[in-house]
Amino acid sequence: MLRFLLRRTLGAIVIVLLISAITFFLFFALPSEPAQLACGKNCGPDALALINENLGLDDPVPVQYWHYLVGIFAGRDFDIGHCSAPCLGYSFRNSQPVWETILDRYPTTLSLAFGGAVVFLVIGVSIGMIAAARRGTLTDKFFSSLSLIGNSLQIYFVGTIALWLLVDSWGLIPRPEYFPFTDDPLRWAGGMLLPWLVLSIIFIANYSRMTRSQMIEQLNEDHVRTARAKGMSGRTVFFRYAWRGAMAPIVTIVGIDMGSLFGGAMVTEFTFTLHGLGRLAVESVAEKDLPMLMGVMLFSCTAIVVANIIVDALYAVIDPRVRLA
Repeated sequence: MLRFLLRRTLGAIVIVLLISAITFFLFFALPSEPAQLACGKNCGPDALALINENLGLDDPVPVQYWHYLVGIFAGRDFDIGHCSAPCLGYSFRNSQPVWETILDRYPTTLSLAFGGAVVFLVIGVSIGMIAAARRGTLTDKFFSSLSLIGNSLQIYFVGTIALWLLVDSWGLIPRPEYFPFTDDPLRWAGGMLLPWLVLSIIFIANYSRMTRSQMIEQLNEDHVRTARAKGMSGRTVFFRYAWRGAMAPIVTIVGIDMGSLFGGAMVTEFTFTLHGLGRLAVESVAEKDLPMLMGVMLFSCTAIVVANIIVDALYAVIDPRVRLA
């Protein structure tokens, strides 16, 4: 297990470095001048040259990238002050520290992604298990049809309709708004309930179909038939043998879907006007704010890669047939 974690950690570092390098160099390939963005429209040549010097933008791009990497681990000195490690620079738009801005926005995205994942896993896996247990019946056909409909829906469409019906017209759900969990857990859950449901719709459809197919496959395995032949109850066979074997592929897809979950969170944040990392990333792209964009990219990629490592390590816990060496 230790060798596996070390190997995956080294691979994760390489992946994050490659993504950061590609993002950094592609930014400078755009037909725009970062110093002009930081200075504003009414900016003279002298002020522009001073900003280039203070931000290190007059250095070659590879040198700037090296200074950026060094700043993450050792900090950097800018004209506006010292940036302590992990230093991700200052925003071109408002001169705010990137790291502090990310820490301020991240709880919203974490709440949205975590709550949405819990909702679509609980509902999606449950529907898939019911459909597999009642294979070929009207219940199975109903849930299969429902999953196809859910898979064809889009977050921005469902979110707008749900906001109009459930909040504005009927008043069944509180208006979506982020509140810190530590301040009021009930208010936090109430403000995120509708975004959770909307974000999880497409994932529920995918995971219900996947769980159904995996459960049916496991129920036809030799060890499951042997358990039945030994006289074990149907409930024991279903949950102890079939369900546990079916969960390993589901856990794998959860790790792969971390990127899709972040993309869905981005659209959901715009739909419900939530100020999280997804919204911050889109704003940074629109305003060509390299430090903020780089910070969001590095933070998100690291979180996704770490989640994938944890998911892979859970294999040995869920399925004893898996050996990590």
